[in-house]
Amino acid sequence: MIETRVSKTLGIEYPIIKGGMVWISNAELTAAVSNAGGLGVMGVGSMDLPTMERELDTLIKLTKKPFGISFPLLRPDYEAMIGKAIDKGVRVVVTSAGNPEKVSKMLASAGVTAIHVIANVRMAKKVQDLGYHMVVAEGFEAGGHNGRDEITTFALIPQVVDAVDIPVIAAGGIADARGVVAAFALGAEGIQMGTRFVATKESPAHDNFKKVIINAKDTDTTITGRKTNDLVRGIKNKLTSQILDAENKGLMPEEILKIIGADRSYMASVEGNIEDGSAMCGQIAGMINEIKSVQDVFDEILSGIKPVLNRVTEGLRDEV
Repeated sequence: MIETRVSKTLGIEYPIIKGGMVWISNAELTAAVSNAGGLGVMGVGSMDLPTMERELDTLIKLTKKPFGISFPLLRPDYEAMIGKAIDKGVRVVVTSAGNPEKVSKMLASAGVTAIHVIANVRMAKKVQDLGYHMVVAEGFEAGGHNGRDEITTFALIPQVVDAVDIPVIAAGGIADARGVVAAFALGAEGIQMGTRFVATKESPAHDNFKKVIINAKDTDTTITGRKTNDLVRGIKNKLTSQILDAENKGLMPEEILKIIGADRSYMASVEGNIEDGSAMCGQIAGMINEIKSVQDVFDEILSGIKPVLNRVTEGLRDEV
């Protein structure tokens, strides 16, 4: 057990949280993370209301341990979706991609643990003022949609920790015990992982998506969307080349959006079309070389923490 304010508040053994990844965060993967002692978070941003209800019913059958949902606030039906999730017993809600003020009172009145994903200090302070219980501070290394300020995890975490009193969960660029220890050294009280959990046996991601992650090198992801104010990190492929070429040529945002089209994430994550789809994953993909079970991921991280700490302590011994 690792006790921090994050683990105590959430009622989990280890302050390790699964990111709410679109198309991939189904009941099975979410339950596997919760059953391993972390917090499984089901990403419901790609679901309609009936689908979310079915997945939650399945999730409740698969685990007796705490879990949550993740929801992007850009969707107009946020109140109905989050309200139904709370009615079905969800006690942890992670919000992102939108103004948390519009749901803060709703979450507070429901008595759920409210967490918001932020990418800069200003937003962290706002979230704290709104009464949220925690923040996920996500650095620019992370896969998927990223903050426009492009602040990396190593720089972001200590600045957020210094600025707020609520617990900070570090995200972006974490996949092993070294990343966990580093995040805690920077002041975080929990970590969130996405890409590492995509490449697991329980993940519903297409095998092509998993393979492209375990075969990735350190330089195999890129950022698109700077011209459309929607920064996305994913695997370099034909689609990212087309988008970057359009951005470099100075095409208008609406023209770039036509190139991107719809359902590109579904195309890669579910259909396995890695060249034409948006294969969202973090820079940490270069460290992931094997598809493991969720339990094996936990075991590897937890068994690795003490050796990492010993190595750091030994290296600093002559200086302290």
